[in-house]
This record gives sequence, structure tokens and C-alpha cells, in this order.
Amino acid sequence: RAPPAAPGQHPPPVATDREEQKRLLENRPDQPQDPKVLRIAVIGAPNAGKSTLSNQLLGRKVFPVSKKVHTTRCQARGVVTHEDTQLIILDTPGLTNPLKARRHNLDEAMLTDPWDSMQHADLVLVLVDVSDRWTRNSLSREVLRCLSQFPHVPSVLVLNKVDILKKKFLLLEIVADLTEGIVNGKKLEVKSAFKQDSSSSAKPPLQITQASPPESKVPGSPCGQEKNQVQEGSGLGRSSDVGGAGTGEARGPNHYGPTDLKDMKGWPHFQEIFMLAALRGEEVDTLKRYLLMQAKPGPWEFHSGVLTNQSPQEICDNIIREKVLEYLPLEVPYGVTQVTDIWEEGECGELLIVQSLLVPRESHKRMLIGRGGKVISRIAREAGQDLMNAFLCDVHLKLKVEVK
Repeated sequence: RAPPAAPGQHPPPVATDREEQKRLLENRPDQPQDPKVLRIAVIGAPNAGKSTLSNQLLGRKVFPVSKKVHTTRCQARGVVTHEDTQLIILDTPGLTNPLKARRHNLDEAMLTDPWDSMQHADLVLVLVDVSDRWTRNSLSREVLRCLSQFPHVPSVLVLNKVDILKKKFLLLEIVADLTEGIVNGKKLEVKSAFKQDSSSSAKPPLQITQASPPESKVPGSPCGQEKNQVQEGSGLGRSSDVGGAGTGEARGPNHYGPTDLKDMKGWPHFQEIFMLAALRGEEVDTLKRYLLMQAKPGPWEFHSGVLTNQSPQEICDNIIREKVLEYLPLEVPYGVTQVTDIWEEGECGELLIVQSLLVPRESHKRMLIGRGGKVISRIAREAGQDLMNAFLCDVHLKLKVEVK
């Protein structure tokens, strides 16, 4: 049996055989003596980095990632098993509206899956891309609606792509806007602890002064100290200090109506803030340790050898589609249909996959193949490497392109 995945340790691979993966998913969980569990919904606008963060928390790439929006098409689960604790990560499509869904020819599930995730979550991570200057100072209508519909679910704000933000002092303004100036029930007085010209510094400290009276402090909360130095990636204080911060011990927010949300830019009920760079894996372990500490006593859902509830074929399709999205212009990739022709194991344990990519037009076929077959070769090479990482075996991937 593969050892449980811990921060910095190797997680189990995904089975290459559909039946084997099915058996593993149906296996009775190997419960420890006092099991703990936490179900985490990861929500945010499309392309905020939800799948990248989920993959980093898992320690192996099983969710597709692309710069194009709507790469994640359905809700999938990732499983982190560490000692007596199991984290179940619900990677969801980006929160979108029916108009955008029609424009990208998206399934109905992409509108409902994020809401379904919230119903099953013990904690929600709200991811915001701070490198996007147009959207970083306010939560989208869809995210605010989602949070207001489930006010009882503890929420944590995660500022992603902090490494790309050149002017670090802007983080102060972003934090104030996205939290409405309140974190964990306490008003924040945010002061800059560094000079404006130190914008090139990678990890500037932010000084947060608690402006709330001492009796309102939640025991064990990282916000319960009068002054905290916030480093990139840390919460408002050190994660080792968090006791019941994310446990819903503080009085929950009231239900918000549409008129209340109209004037809101942020959410005043976040229990914690993290700043990280998911793509580079910077400070992801800090968040992971925090999540492990928030787990509650309860039975595991999965055997410790399970990394995801997806079938090997689903992982393969998603990773190939990720590369197609990456290398084809505009709306072209959304019309590609994938058909797996061959999926078999070789004599030495290698996996042979042959997949046909069906496109609606001859011009799309030429684009996908590329001059001298360069584009399709690159897609096959990069997807093959990702599949080797997921399955931990040699993968020989061949792609064919045909007009439907």
C-alpha cells in the first residue's frame, strides 16, 4: 500500500486500469483509530488557478490546467490522506452565468456543480487572481451569491499569483476590499510596514492591527493577536497558532439578499487569509497544514490509496484537452471531440494510448496538426509527460486528428 501523502511526501499514483481504479474507489476505507475529515470546496472566477492549487495540495497532477477559461468542465474530487486525517478537495468549474455558459457551449453541470460542492463542504476556499488588475479588487457577483447562499460554511480567502504582482503594497488595498475590512469578526486596520519603493521585494510584510475589543477574540484564532506580521502565504498570523479559527465557532453571518450584495465588493466573513503562488507551489504547504488542522472527527470517505475519484480515462481526456486548449486559438478547442481508440498495457508495464481528436472543419484540422505536425506532436509529448506523473509509469501516447 502507498504511504499516506503528507506535506512534502509522495502521494499514491492513479491506477491505469479502469477496473482497478473502480475497485480502489469501492474499497472500504482503511479507517485509523480516530479518523478526521475535511471536505473543501475550491471556488472562484474562471482561471483564478483553482485546479493548479488543487493539484499542488494533492502533490500530483490529476486536474486539467490552462490559461483559457472553463478548462475544468465538471466537479471532481481529490483526496489527501495524511496520518489520521483525510482532506477531500472538490475542484469545481469556475463560477459563471448562463449567458457566458451558452457562449462557450458549456454543459448545464458547469452552472450547478460549484453550488453542489458548497452543499457538501465543511470549508470553502475562495481563490482570487491578484495579477488580474481588472478583477482583483472585488469578488464576482457569482462568488458573492454563492457565499451568501451558504453563510454557515466557514470561508477562507486565498490570494493567488502573488509572485506576479510587482507592486506588493497593492496587497493591502486588495485585502481591505475583498474582506470589507473585516476578518474573523474583527475590524482590520491595515498599515504598510514597508516603503513604497520596496515594490520589487518578493515577500514584504503586511502589518494588520486588530481594532476590535479584546473580549470579542475567538480562542486560538490567528487574528486574536494585537499585531501580526503577514508574510506572503501565511494567514493573518502563523498557521501553527490556529485553533478553532476555521471551525465556525464564531457567530456566523446572516443571510444576504440580492439588494445587500449589490453594494458589496467583498465578503466580511472570511475566517483567514492566505497569500500564495500556486503555480510555483510557494506557501501551498502553509495552507495545507492549516487545512489538516481544521479537520473534524469523522469517518474517511476513501481508502488511503485513492488520489482522485476520476477514472484513468477521464484524467487522460482532461489532460489532452488542456493541451488542445493551450495551443489552439480562441473558440476552436471547444469544438474538439475526443475518442479513445486504444488503451492497453504493454509487456513491461508501459501504457499505450491512441486517441482520435475529431474537429468540425478542415481548417481546424490544419491548425491542430500544425506545420510539419509540430502542434500535435507538442500536445502529445506534454500530455504524455503529465500522464506519466499521474500514473507513475511509462506512457506512449499517439494522437490522430480527423474531421467529424
